[in-house]
Amino acid sequence: MTTQRAEAAAAPAIDIRFGQVGLIQVLIWTTDPGAILDELTGRVATAPKFFQRTAVAVDVGPLGREPSVEEMRGVLEAVRRAGMAPVGLASGPAAAQALSEPLDLPLLPPFREFHPPAEALGRSARRVEPVPVDIEPEGVAAQVHTHPVRSGQRTYARGRDLVVTAMVGAGAEVIADGCVHVYGALRGRAVAGARGDTTARVFCQEFHAELVSIAGVFRVFETLPPELAGKPVQAWLDGDVLRFERLGV
Repeated sequence: MTTQRAEAAAAPAIDIRFGQVGLIQVLIWTTDPGAILDELTGRVATAPKFFQRTAVAVDVGPLGREPSVEEMRGVLEAVRRAGMAPVGLASGPAAAQALSEPLDLPLLPPFREFHPPAEALGRSARRVEPVPVDIEPEGVAAQVHTHPVRSGQRTYARGRDLVVTAMVGAGAEVIADGCVHVYGALRGRAVAGARGDTTARVFCQEFHAELVSIAGVFRVFETLPPELAGKPVQAWLDGDVLRFERLGV
């Protein structure tokens, strides 16, 4: 018995590992809790299965100023009341670093840097200089995955394209720092340009996606557009707008 206790005491109680975690980023233009709650409630209503209780990082960069701790507490409460779960602040702005400790929220890097459209610059926004991202050498072969990616599974291609020659099931996630190619049905989530590559694209043979994201810009599909459902589709970024079109048309 003593030996068993000694062995149990010597065994590690925990392990810490780095994982690829996708987080939604909530960029705020205002600290008005009422305005934030109204807009977020509307967004959540469009895709409740995706947004309800999902973890989010709050980005104060678009404010162009450092909000007070009390202002941010009101913002966080509005986010929670809308049904989301704020788990941290998007790192980058000095304001986020100053707020992290008093709000007891971690800084969560890295995120795609925010570049507001020209028409939005009048709302006290500022352009943020991009943070350098490590680039893999040219000519790195794509990562090929030949088995179905089933619900709850995640496949990540670091520094390269990802090619899936089977289906991606509902609730599954395929992620690449480059492009994502699915030569089968895409029913789950596809994330291309995971480290900020705005030239990355998503291609699939049969479009039934729950979510498509490129360099942090994403769209959730509760109801598929009839012209895209089940068709070969590609997605790409045009500025900060995520665009879709059928392949071979």
